[in-house]
Order: sequence, then C-alpha cells, then structure tokens
Amino acid sequence: MPHLHISEFKEIKFPAQEGGVSFNFIADNINHEEEKLISVTVEDDVFFLLVKEEENRSLLKTDKLTRPASIYNVHKALLAYAKLAELKIISSNVPEHQKNVHLEEVSALKKIEYFASNFQIDKEIRVEVGFGSGRHLLHQAANNPDIMFIGIEIHRPSIEQVLKQITIQNLNNLLVLDYDARLFMELIPSNIVGKIYVHFPVPWDKKPHRRVISTSFIKEANRVLKVGGKLELRTDSENYYAYSYETFISFNKTTLHINKNKDIAISSKYEDRWKKMEKNIYDITMINEEESELLSLDGDFSFFDVKLSSDDILKLDKNIAKFDGGFIHFERSYRLNDGVMLRISIGSFDRPEHLYLIVKGNEAKYFPSLPLKSKSNLLAHEYLNGILHG
Repeated sequence: MPHLHISEFKEIKFPAQEGGVSFNFIADNINHEEEKLISVTVEDDVFFLLVKEEENRSLLKTDKLTRPASIYNVHKALLAYAKLAELKIISSNVPEHQKNVHLEEVSALKKIEYFASNFQIDKEIRVEVGFGSGRHLLHQAANNPDIMFIGIEIHRPSIEQVLKQITIQNLNNLLVLDYDARLFMELIPSNIVGKIYVHFPVPWDKKPHRRVISTSFIKEANRVLKVGGKLELRTDSENYYAYSYETFISFNKTTLHINKNKDIAISSKYEDRWKKMEKNIYDITMINEEESELLSLDGDFSFFDVKLSSDDILKLDKNIAKFDGGFIHFERSYRLNDGVMLRISIGSFDRPEHLYLIVKGNEAKYFPSLPLKSKSNLLAHEYLNGILHG
C-alpha cells in the first residue's frame, strides 16, 4: 500500500489545494488521538488519507475503506500533502513519476453509481468476479465483441494492468469495477446475464463467511441470469469445491455440470503453474432454467432532520443495532470542525457495506457516496433514520 513515513505530522488549514489535489477537511478519531482522516479530492476520486502517529514518527497512507482504484491519484495526494505541509519524509514507497501513458484517459473504470443509474440492458452481459491478471477476461472480451463484459476486482495493481490492456487492445466492450461482487449482484437487472465467471476465488478456509459462493450469491445469480445462462466456478481447492457443491445442491431445484481438470481456451499463469504441479482443477457450472421476476427496489437514502445532538451521536460508537433483515455497526467516531462523522457497516450480515456518515447540525449524509440500493441497505437506512431522528 502506498505510504509515507514522516518525522512529524503537520496539519494544514482546510480547505486547501496543491497540484490538482483538493484537501477538504480533517476528522479526528475520538477514541484514538493518534488517528486522523483527511478528505481528499483528485479528479473524480473522493477518498481519505489516514494519519497514524507512531513512536518517533507518523504514517501517512490511504484509507482502506475509501481508497480509489487509481493508485496514481493516491500517489498524487500523498505527495501533494507532504509538499503543502512541508513534511519531512523519512521513508516512502511512493514513486514521483507521471501517469502511465495508457492510463491518461480511462473510460472503462466505472464507479458503482454508474451501474446504479445507467445499467446497459441492450446486449448480453457477462460478469467475471475477481479477474486477477485479467488474462481470461481480456480474452473473452476480445473474442466476443458483441457482448458487454464487466470485470470486478479489488486488487489495485490488477485493475490498472487490465485498464492498460483495454487501452492497448482498444476494447470497447469491457468495463471494470472495484467493488464487492456480492453487493453488485443485487444491483443487476433480472434475466440479462449470459455468464458469471468465478475463477479461482480465495478459498477463505478460516473465514468461510467471506466466500463469494454462498446461498445468497447463488440466489442472485439465478435471478440475473437469463434462461440458459451459466454460473461457472473454477477452483484448485478441493475444500472450496466440496463446500460449493453442497451449497449448490442444497437448492430444491438446480442443474449442475461437474468437470475435473477440464481444459479451457485461456488460463491464468497460476493455473498453468498448478497444472505443472499436477494439481487438480474443479469446475461446477450451474445452468439457470427459469425466468425471474423483474428487480424492484422501492425507497431512497434521504435523511429526516437529525434530532440527536453531536454528543449523543458520538455515544453510538461501537454499538451494534440488529433488526430483521440486517444490522448497523457504529465502528468508529470522529469529530469534524463543524460536525461529527461515523464509520459504519450496514446491510446484511454476510455482505455488509462499509462507509462513513457525516452529520452537521440537523443534516446527515453518506460519504463518499450513497450505499448500494439493495433491500438490506434500504432496511438499514430506514433503521438508521429512526435512530438519528430520535
């Protein structure tokens, strides 16, 4: 992760600008004086830089929750703050170079809001969850120009590598999203997806709740797949294969194809390595045979007037509110110059959404963007509205 180790953190006067970077405000953690968040805007990216004061030095890096897909913009923000605040840098892994020529104009990288308001349904959609090196995704897009591909990945170097290839290969049927695929599935209109690829997901043997394949994921896959559409799982983990098979087969009605060591048109470098090691590769393909009801989500994320005082809002820190269909976890609390901010998790237990809530006076808003419009998030918002309204 990009970071700077500095001899001493110095706070600037907000708001401020430096080298195309806007520094909007600073937030102080009420329980940990050594931690601060700095709101940053670079081009269309809005995110936080995290300050952690350590013994004899401080650390300046990007906040995991809000960091943008563009590593270049993170580098730019870190160096701009260091220059503006005249920080003494002890060590750094942030390169001082220009943006890669193939990333100068990136149109394939989309934010979740794009899909929430502009989901294309005029052609078949295919989705790859966790595309890694992108070899399979790029091959599919290049060989199927009439199909729109959506690649989902949270590993930033992988995202930028694929974006470079999209430019080099001049592909106009491939979009990239940095988001939780389990949440993204809830946004896709029904009956429009031809294939969902889940190739070599992280097995999460010690944290099975984090696995992509789950009962809820399969339900959403059945909804978004058109009749005859397929969900393809490919894994080298025998444990993941066994778990997934049991999850698929638990449905009252399902059609599955099972393959072992099946050759496909394109494979990743890791798969090539595993084959040389004579490691088994397992495939489970689920075929959807029924048309689903159209997706319908009523409600929005507007807030009533906030009745709780700032002090009472800060007292929500560490509380967990559970309700039928989801929960809200008030993870951390921050003071702003003119209000308060909470870091929260909301939604369903197996695929929560993490974001910030800013409250100034009687007005509240989510930051840096609205939650995904899903049933569980709408329920959580309604519950949160009730808490803040009193």
